[in-house]
Amino acid sequence: MVVVAAGILTAIVQFGLPWWMRDGDRNHVYRGEAGSQRYQVHVPPAYDGTTRLPVVMAIHGCGMTGYGWNSMKGTTQLNSLADREGFIVVYPSQRMFRSVLNCWDSADPREQHRYDGEPALLAGVALEVVEEYAADPGQVHVAGASSGAGTAVILAATYPDVFATATSVAGGEYGLNQVDPDDPDATPPDYTARQAWAQMGDRARRVPLLVVQGEDDEVVPPIVATRLVEHWTAVSDLVDDGLLNDSLNLVEETTTVPAEHDRHAYTHTTLTAPDGTSVVESYLVRDMGHAWPGPAGEGLFTDRSGPDASAIVWDFARRHPMP
Repeated sequence: MVVVAAGILTAIVQFGLPWWMRDGDRNHVYRGEAGSQRYQVHVPPAYDGTTRLPVVMAIHGCGMTGYGWNSMKGTTQLNSLADREGFIVVYPSQRMFRSVLNCWDSADPREQHRYDGEPALLAGVALEVVEEYAADPGQVHVAGASSGAGTAVILAATYPDVFATATSVAGGEYGLNQVDPDDPDATPPDYTARQAWAQMGDRARRVPLLVVQGEDDEVVPPIVATRLVEHWTAVSDLVDDGLLNDSLNLVEETTTVPAEHDRHAYTHTTLTAPDGTSVVESYLVRDMGHAWPGPAGEGLFTDRSGPDASAIVWDFARRHPMP
């Protein structure tokens, strides 16, 4: 009886209660060769089944769920934004008992490849949503927090033909598990960049990346974000001609927004190709720890004094559809 009760409680925490759902929320289970994956879809009022709407997949971090307790849905408040802007949101939730803290296993080398494990499951979810909801296959985007951010970067490397852009909030590079936190310089970012590029294979393309990082994050320190920017810039350079030779002729611009009215200061840096598309955009938020910033966020890992990351994610996504 105790075991049954514990299982029911775990399921409630993981997937929520029926009355937690709102208009436009729909629960699904994807089943593929890599296993099964539960996820929730939110469709905006503009959805009519015929208009091809964009899709944003939001992947939770450790200690979170997709749409249950302390959810990515509550943290990001993407549903309200989707209702206003007209896009579909997808919230996968890690499978029960896969991790003590409900993390995505982005640090496990077995979960960093196409056709297998978590990348295959999440790409399968994205493709299923495109098919079932007649969404726009050229505007499927992925954003993640913490371990989910690492997974988002992995998806950009393993499925660049599925995801138009990727966003990392408090996350790191592809193959971050190979980097010694006490001696990060021993593994330069271009080393892991070559591995990410190799994963792209003949599907290789420049996948625009958005990076959001708290300056006071002690879980994922700012150096991880700095490396991620260097890493993904190198991946894009390799995609161009197979060489690390700065052939993209990137233009770097940095804007600083001062603190005001209880809002954190932050710097916004863009690395832009000559054609006007972003290779990497990054936000470094002062006085912010390990959190998803946004004025309306609900959950344990939110910072309401930070810039609105969800609005930033959507703006970045809509500017960068699949070529």
